[in-house]
Amino acid sequence: MADYPSLASFGQLRSQARQLESQTESFFLQYSAFSQHPAPHATDEELKLVKDLEDALAKREEILSTMGRLLDSEQLSSATKLHHLQRHKEILVEHQKEFHRLKGVIQYERNHANLLTSVRNDIDSFRTSSSSAPVDPRREADYMLNERSRVERSNNMVDGILSQAYATREEFGRQRQMLQSIQRRVTSTASRIPGINTIISRINTRKKRDSLIIASLISFCILLLFFLR
Repeated sequence: MADYPSLASFGQLRSQARQLESQTESFFLQYSAFSQHPAPHATDEELKLVKDLEDALAKREEILSTMGRLLDSEQLSSATKLHHLQRHKEILVEHQKEFHRLKGVIQYERNHANLLTSVRNDIDSFRTSSSSAPVDPRREADYMLNERSRVERSNNMVDGILSQAYATREEFGRQRQMLQSIQRRVTSTASRIPGINTIISRINTRKKRDSLIIASLISFCILLLFFLR
């Protein structure tokens, strides 16, 4: 994992984060294609893409950690910078969730396709042997045992996917706590900036006044058109 020096400016780190976000979205487009017709086993191309996605997400997490340390070192953090950092963390959480979702979908589709292929092959083999020779009760019992084993493997696969989902949920909980901490810092910083609440109140008041003027003008035009007909 790359080491991002603390001497880098906040703007430089944010530019790197935005580039990696775009790169991650491009990787998602390529990775989602594997869910349409998954190969029986992960190909070299798929494994490389998974590695690229994991590296991109890890780099983004380290960059955001460095950005957070830079803001912590400032005596009075900028509300704008805190907002940018919070938004980048939200996007990272969304991308981590999407990566785990795609990974689970591809694995499920691959296991499902492999299971269907295996069942078809066994049924064809059983039918071929049955048509050329009398039915052997032991062979039939073995076939049923094999089918039971496949069902158990399918259940184990579902259990694995559920375990991965629980682990992902715990990670999202950790990320949510981190975002809540950033939100508190934004609110605290905004409250320390003199006059910012007054400015926001004036902006809201002006927006309401402009909306009222526009609504009155529209109503007047409608009434004027009604009386001129």
